[in-house]
Amino acid sequence: MTLPLIDRAIAHENNIAIVASIGTFTYRDLRQTAAEIATNLLHQPADLQEQRVAFLIPPGFEYVATLWGIWQAGGVAVPLCVVHPRPELEYVIADSAATIIIAHPDFADRLRPIAEERNLRFILTSEYLPVKISPLPRIDITRRALILYTSGTTGKPKGVVTTHQNIQAQITSLVTAWKWTASDRILHVLPLHHIHGIINVLSCALWVGAECQMLPKFDAETVWQRIMAGNLTLFMAVPTIYVKLIKVWETADGELQKQMSAGCRQMRLMISGSAALPLPVLETWQNISGHFLLERYGMTEIGMALSNPLHGERLAGYVGNPLPEVAVRLVDENDNLVAPGMPGEIQVHSPSVFLEYWQKPEATARAFCDRWFRTGDFAIFEHGSYRILGRMSVDIIKTGGYKVSALEIESVLFAHPDILECAVVGIEDPEWGERVCAALVLRPESDLTLASLRSWAKERIATYKVPAQIVVVEELPRNAMGKLTKPSIAQLF
Repeated sequence: MTLPLIDRAIAHENNIAIVASIGTFTYRDLRQTAAEIATNLLHQPADLQEQRVAFLIPPGFEYVATLWGIWQAGGVAVPLCVVHPRPELEYVIADSAATIIIAHPDFADRLRPIAEERNLRFILTSEYLPVKISPLPRIDITRRALILYTSGTTGKPKGVVTTHQNIQAQITSLVTAWKWTASDRILHVLPLHHIHGIINVLSCALWVGAECQMLPKFDAETVWQRIMAGNLTLFMAVPTIYVKLIKVWETADGELQKQMSAGCRQMRLMISGSAALPLPVLETWQNISGHFLLERYGMTEIGMALSNPLHGERLAGYVGNPLPEVAVRLVDENDNLVAPGMPGEIQVHSPSVFLEYWQKPEATARAFCDRWFRTGDFAIFEHGSYRILGRMSVDIIKTGGYKVSALEIESVLFAHPDILECAVVGIEDPEWGERVCAALVLRPESDLTLASLRSWAKERIATYKVPAQIVVVEELPRNAMGKLTKPSIAQLF
């Protein structure tokens, strides 16, 4: 068999595939360069036979061509994070048992020593590629294709293994739900070692023959310039990015604000994901852009599972219903279905669900109940839609006999006029089991105190949900995708 994602590009050969800092490239360019990279990888074996190939390349044409080249050579792609220090890069390379490392010249000094110490083949993207394409292996879509490392809340990150078939299911589900077409143009501003950037943006665009404009790194001013150019049809980002774009818009003069807003209104769809979207951010962005952001829910292990509708009513704070080919259920701690309207753990069954945790059979077995993947996320189905209550381990706080959602409390605190950002965690307490605590980023000149916050909050949520302690910080700890790192926040207390 061959790979449909790459084969489909033949029908769009003259379409622009990638717009990057180094130039504009068609699907023909992408297929040709990917085949040259695959040939280079296969200078001895006729098929990499699922050898792991770790690569560190900034977003752009070389990243995409390398990813496709690894796949065409029969390898398993292991994307590395451009901002990770050497110990984290070394962990992923060692854990995945990568045999080849590919690096952009900018990262050669970081990766070459690792390759030399481990006696691994080291390739720079600047190296000369063969002109003659070797016969490439036929790849069955059930083969392993990708290992992405999850951040996790405890312990070392685990490698999530997806097959080409899993990836195809993830792509086609979103293409169907969000009506991707070859005429779409999307601006890519997300990290490319996460599923959000690799599948939701890049691979969906390439599946349909659309244009993907890629920035080497996120810059709010540059993003606004691209939006104002008026030729984009889709935009996907995390809440942190929308917050940064809002700040730039708010400091612009009136005429520039009009141009920014007009650029947004020319798009057909704007999406937020990877973290909970605070209601004030949703409302402010709607006023700026005219778009009620589409929220969806997914994770590395399952792709996307739930989505608000492309057309139809979207509810603030909700993530919609199952995507095509995805089954979802809510269960209690004994894996029994919960009663209607009651909260439970989200479990997912779909062809998009991952194959395994890399070399962790016990962890893989624990992650499933029969065919159903245990997400570890708590949710409730109400008003015809799913609402995420948080991670069962870190976002569900047990205090005084009550189960409290940290995300619910955060959504309330965000409405306080002095609070710019907040994160709620449960801190162990001998009397209450856990105390509700909040880390806050305040507006300049704010003199908010715990007493005044508690008084304000008690008018809006039950007393047992009101923070018992606060700490004020300049910045909340987040990972590369902009997700709050709750264990680091808990340490503040």
